[in-house]
Formats: sequence, C-alpha cells, structure tokens
Amino acid sequence: MTLPQSTDKDLWVNWDAYNGLIEKLALQIHQASWQFDQILCLARGGLRVGDVLSRIFDKPLAILIASSYRDDSGTTQSELGIARFVTMMSEQLEGRVLVVDDMVDSGVTLERVCQHLKAQFQGISELKSGVLWFKAHSSIKPDFYVEYLETNPWIHQPFERYDTLRPAALAKFLGD
Repeated sequence: MTLPQSTDKDLWVNWDAYNGLIEKLALQIHQASWQFDQILCLARGGLRVGDVLSRIFDKPLAILIASSYRDDSGTTQSELGIARFVTMMSEQLEGRVLVVDDMVDSGVTLERVCQHLKAQFQGISELKSGVLWFKAHSSIKPDFYVEYLETNPWIHQPFERYDTLRPAALAKFLGD
C-alpha cells in the first residue's frame, strides 16, 4: 500500500518505518548504558513499543492505560484518563523504570503519568521515558526519542486503519 507524501502537517508511517523506529529507540537506550529493571508502556500507543523493547532487553513489561485521544476515532483530544491499576506480573513496580509511549505530543500525558507513578509506587528509584516521536510543542522532553518533529505534524501510524474497521467490513474485505 502506497502512503501519501509526508508534509509539515502530516507524517505518514508504514509498518517497516514504524518497526525501524522502535529498533532505533532500543539501540539509543542501549548505547546510553542506562540499566533499568522494568518497562512500563502506556496503552494504547505504547503497547507495540513496550512489547518489542521488553523482548529486546528481556525485561518485564507492565501496562498502564492512559488516554486523552478517545473521541472521533482517536483524532480529538479530550480529558486525560489514567487507569487506577498497572497490569504486571511482578508484585510491585519498583527500581529503575523505563516508561515508553509512541509519542510525546503536548506532554501532558507523559508528565501526569510520571507524577502518578512516583506518587503511587514508592519503590521506584528512577524513572526515564522513551518515545518514537517528540513534538516541538511538548511541555516535557523525553529522556530518549528517535525523531524530533519541529512542525508538530499529525502522525498517521500504520495501525490506525483498525480505528474505523469493523468486523462486517473486515469480513467483506477478506471475502468471508
């Protein structure tokens, strides 16, 4: 599938480029020589990032749902919601924790989640963040990022097609 040309207002990303960005983020974190104990991904955007990093670094993965883009198929920002609980296999979120997401846009989500984690989990000794995209208008700078986006474009990610695809349309598409 051919994507439209990226512009200052729209960044179009295919699966190969998306996976390559995750790998570049992993390499950047590795080269920084920062040792961490757990990865916490912010769902939904950070799920794929967290999963791949968890596999590469062989570290446990925790998941926290935090979302402000819930309206209009994820295209309109609304009030930030942070889940009450973190899903993880270990008993506690503690030690050095790497928080990952797909991007830092306004910075509100990352900033508030980090505040939430520090308040809820006293055993966290250090918290760092990693994202694929860091937008210029963000109020917070992540510790690790792959691309800095000066013009703050809307990022069209490869999985967005599923935001509006429903089972009936999928069955028709697959010929079932």
